[in-house]
Amino acid sequence: MLLWDCASECDQTCQRIITGHRLATGVSVVQFHGKWPFFRLWGIQEPASVVFSLGNLWAHVAGLRRLRRLVPVSYSLRPWCIGFGTMGITSWIFSALFHTRDFVLTERLDYFAAGASVLYGLYFTVIRVFRLDRPAHAPVRSVWTLVCLCLYAAHVGYLTLIRWDYGYNMAANVVCGIVQNALWSVFSYREWTRTRRFWAVWPGIAVAWVMLAMSLELFDFPPLGGVLDAHSLWHLGTIGPTILWYNFLIRDALDSMQAKERLKD
Repeated sequence: MLLWDCASECDQTCQRIITGHRLATGVSVVQFHGKWPFFRLWGIQEPASVVFSLGNLWAHVAGLRRLRRLVPVSYSLRPWCIGFGTMGITSWIFSALFHTRDFVLTERLDYFAAGASVLYGLYFTVIRVFRLDRPAHAPVRSVWTLVCLCLYAAHVGYLTLIRWDYGYNMAANVVCGIVQNALWSVFSYREWTRTRRFWAVWPGIAVAWVMLAMSLELFDFPPLGGVLDAHSLWHLGTIGPTILWYNFLIRDALDSMQAKERLKD
């Protein structure tokens, strides 16, 4: 069902034989085709990464369902909040597929979906922090939307038509992540000093949590028990911040709506 043919089955079996022999003789584990050797589970190449990707998918699905139920349609930022959830769901579906079976197609879909999700995060951050959702800022919002669309098209075009560059792809995602993390940190500090409401610092906590989890990627190590590696733990570490993000989005929306009602009164 997961398209294991004779050649790929032989490759996987040989990896496990060589790895078992190296462990038995006290020699370090090595990578094959640039990846650590994992134990398969029901034909799944990287079971832990798949499970934790599905955990992130659940966090987005559950959070988006709560957001749709609790946040009024009249809330001006609601479409962008829903877009945030939709991008998250898409990226984690493709992540689970890629870690289930590593093909050229699943790898491309995973990388492009992850890139879109990270760039959308930056897009949404600028709209929320600078309140570009307001009608008066419609021209600026249109320009920002066009800029982000062009950046993503250029990103995909470069990787597809010019060179598939892992280093560039990582750098592009890191830059987008750093910019939005800095903006959210400033936002949290500003809102906390203004309102003294604890939920205002949730974005700052979330981005710090994500950065701490991402640092696991810098300490790559052979999978523990043939299952848990740094990448899978990075996926595990992003589930909590995702839940926190939706809690913030909902509280932020409800507080904004209540403030608007008080102004009307």
